[in-house]
Amino acid sequence: MILFNGMRRNRAMKKAPKKLRALDRGLTIAYVGDGKGKTTAAVGLATRAAGYGWPVLFFQFYKSEQWPSGERQSLKKLGVDVRVRGQGFVGILGDRKPRWRHRQAAARALAEAKQLLFSGKYRLVILDEIIACSEQHLFPVRAIAKLLDERAKHAKAKLVHVVLTGHNAYPAVLKRCDLVTEMKMVKHPYYRGIIATKGVDF
Repeated sequence: MILFNGMRRNRAMKKAPKKLRALDRGLTIAYVGDGKGKTTAAVGLATRAAGYGWPVLFFQFYKSEQWPSGERQSLKKLGVDVRVRGQGFVGILGDRKPRWRHRQAAARALAEAKQLLFSGKYRLVILDEIIACSEQHLFPVRAIAKLLDERAKHAKAKLVHVVLTGHNAYPAVLKRCDLVTEMKMVKHPYYRGIIATKGVDF
């Protein structure tokens, strides 16, 4: 799904305000689309924030601890709080776990992520693959929308910058975002039968 074509983007640029102001709350950011780079962009943002000494939470909903991850190792070295709560990829790459087990893990992860977001401990919270959980019917999209709505009313949580990633551009999620970037797939080695490459894909 292409969210904005060139013409619409140009019109949006012309409507940009002449006077800019500092933000008095945290941004809500979504990286979506069928192209590679969503988690990579989130990791880059975590790296930037950590460079300023911000307390950062990198919370993964989908992958498991058993799946190797170069980015998690890098973020830990930068002092980022990394938590992985998934049971692994759902229905692919040899997954034989019952769907209820994935749903159970996703529900627990959502509750934990909310508690951490509302704790006031972090300045940036990345909810990596939270949208993917809805894509796989592990919890409904309205659960994400509810989390964002409750966070907007919470004294501490509303000051935190939040990042969401996943493929689908759900309107219920995107309308609650300040910044949305779509990763569009033009070409991908997976669809030519090439397995994920260490150091590039994980």
